[in-house]
Amino acid sequence: MRKINDKFDTMQDRTTKNKIAMLEALEKTLGVVTTAANIVGVDRTTHYVWMDTDEDYRLAVRDIDDVAIDFAESHLHKQIKKGNTPATVFYLKTKGKRRGYVEKTELDIAGEIKPINIELRIDSDTNE
Repeated sequence: MRKINDKFDTMQDRTTKNKIAMLEALEKTLGVVTTAANIVGVDRTTHYVWMDTDEDYRLAVRDIDDVAIDFAESHLHKQIKKGNTPATVFYLKTKGKRRGYVEKTELDIAGEIKPINIELRIDSDTNE
């Protein structure tokens, strides 16, 4: 019986070590799952299983995702400071919505609008 428990403990230790290694690799790759999984030597689907089954792991991954977003935002701000117009427009469309920087699409329907008739029939042979 002890051999089975030792093997199980070893499997848990290996999983824990792989999760830690995966988190470190995700941090280095700014959250790119495939690259991180290749670094660690686990299948990328294993990462998603851990995301579904381990809340602590999932929260740690989300923290890494936030760091990656912060990194991207810092580069966006650098582009805005350089006068990059598309970067400025993008920023205003995403962060400036409450101030009216929103693209709207207007749809003009010309012609007559006809009603749609829907007929419901109940089969009298069923009691449902």
